[in-house]
Amino acid sequence: MRSPGRETRRRDPAAKIVGMTSDLDARLHALQGSDDVYALIDLGCDLADEGRHVDAEWCFRRAAELGDTVGWFNLGNALVAQQRLPEAVEAYEVAVAGGEADAWRNLGKVLEELGDLAGAMRAYRGAVDAGDLEGGLQLAFLLREQGERSAAMDVAVEIAAMGDQEAAAVVACWRWCATLDPSLEADLRIGADYFPAARADLAHLLRETGRPAEARFVLEKGAKLGEAVAWLPLGNFYADEMGDDEAAEEAYRGGIAAGEAYCHHNLAVLLAERGDFEGAVEQFRLGAAAGDQLAAAALRELEHG
Repeated sequence: MRSPGRETRRRDPAAKIVGMTSDLDARLHALQGSDDVYALIDLGCDLADEGRHVDAEWCFRRAAELGDTVGWFNLGNALVAQQRLPEAVEAYEVAVAGGEADAWRNLGKVLEELGDLAGAMRAYRGAVDAGDLEGGLQLAFLLREQGERSAAMDVAVEIAAMGDQEAAAVVACWRWCATLDPSLEADLRIGADYFPAARADLAHLLRETGRPAEARFVLEKGAKLGEAVAWLPLGNFYADEMGDDEAAEEAYRGGIAAGEAYCHHNLAVLLAERGDFEGAVEQFRLGAAAGDQLAAAALRELEHG
């Protein structure tokens, strides 16, 4: 599940802010039976920052019971941190009903994790209506994952029109994937700093239009920035454009370390071409286990062919 947002703090502007060096246990003890919503939420956030989600839950629940909508929102976050998702849904729904706009997106994420996709879509749409453009983009991604590409594009275009630069980058990527239209170069260049896939797609466009040196520079920049999606095309570039299998292997392994599961397949192919069939099978297995259908098909062919 995509992680929920950080807890929202509600400080009393007239109150003295307690430093992080304060003793959390002493503060927790002092607030037993307290009706000070500001202090409860402030301490709950500090406890959550330290990974003490059970204690944070107590603070947020106390604030929620006192009628504070931020308390309900933060309670939902604390419950998610403990993987108590159905309870988190209930907390977020109370927060939403109380007008806490940030709760819509987190409600959508939890419902998506629970498999209630229709509910998640309604929640993300609620986020859009509340002015949360990131929630709207989550709706677009979910629609696309469900194969509703036209509807996903419509939502992404809607969010981009509201001024969201990440959404504009997503629109450019999806249009490039659908059309390979080189006129999208300017949009991809702008989007590269907002959505990592835009940088990878820009490199693809540059290769397709005869600018391999710049394509390599773009991909290497993405890899240096820690963008997982840059590693697979970078490895392919080293293998196809430069014939440098060692650099390609290093790139694929870098992608695997960054969480790019599709690199397992291409690394396996490279190892097989080298005669390392045992290593290739292992990589195909890892890719298949991560959900790569291409790797799974290759593994079946090797095992039963």
